[in-house]
Amino acid sequence: MRYPGFARDIVTLGLVREVTVQAGQVAIVLALPTDKRDVIATLDAEIEGAVRSLPGVAKVEIRRAGEQARVGGSSRAAPLPGVRHILAVASGKGGVGKSTVAVNLALALRARGLRIGLLDADIHGPSVPLMAGVPEARPRMVEEKKIVPIERYGIALVSMGFFLDDRSPVIWRGPMVMSIVRQFLKDVVWGELDILVVDLPPGTGDAQLTLLQEVAVAGGVIVTTPQDVALQDVRRGITMFDTVQTPVIGIVENMSGYVCPKCGTEEAIFGTDGGQRESAALNVQLLGKIPLVGDLRASMDLGAPLVASAPDHPISQTFAAIAELVVAGLEHQ
Repeated sequence: MRYPGFARDIVTLGLVREVTVQAGQVAIVLALPTDKRDVIATLDAEIEGAVRSLPGVAKVEIRRAGEQARVGGSSRAAPLPGVRHILAVASGKGGVGKSTVAVNLALALRARGLRIGLLDADIHGPSVPLMAGVPEARPRMVEEKKIVPIERYGIALVSMGFFLDDRSPVIWRGPMVMSIVRQFLKDVVWGELDILVVDLPPGTGDAQLTLLQEVAVAGGVIVTTPQDVALQDVRRGITMFDTVQTPVIGIVENMSGYVCPKCGTEEAIFGTDGGQRESAALNVQLLGKIPLVGDLRASMDLGAPLVASAPDHPISQTFAAIAELVVAGLEHQ
């Protein structure tokens, strides 16, 4: 049985603390990460129905554990020492340019004079080393087996890509992914940071779960394209953050239109104003719209993101405006 907003079941999430069976009576102790009555009622009803359907079960009793589970939400999970805010950059599906947004947003935040770290939590498909122009870098280890981040453009970087060569496949099951994300959070010498930007993999899986379990996330930014198929997944992402009581600061609409490099005209090849409509429907702020521009794609392939290499470029200015809204959103949490 899945917890609302997550791909994992309640047992895997560690929400079932105790189960006792005696003379046809089943007592279940749950530790839930939410106070929302509708979520609790739904879970209770589904659990009771599933258990009652088992042979020999005459009665089901569901109780609450005295200790709340830490599945997420800034009010329940512990802060990361030395880090003022943790910002999760997420997407409901792949191929929307989430990592491009995460890297340039981190650089735009750094341009505001903030101390920034960037954690690439996409264990199976790490792309931050290439986008940051340091694909061959290898972090060093210090005493107590702590990882020292790679510094690039004034930002502290950690990624699984720093520990692999360009042909190494990552074929790991959930527990290993969760272990690596946990290590990148707790066993890295992040130092004093104003914001740690976490570039999450697409969807709502193991990396997202581990992040929200382990540390207090101040807010989330969801990246999408104007396409209806991508916008449907935005709702799932917002539901995930909402379920674990982590605020969504806003939506970034990437690939909002294609800008012709010769004539400068913009064509909405993926639809028009999808992000604007979705943000209004979900009552979430639209942080900005980023068109599909050749300069942006080329800069990421070269490891010289526009915000760092061309700060006066219109796209860089858009990221600067998004960064301003993100900072305001974090300060109001």
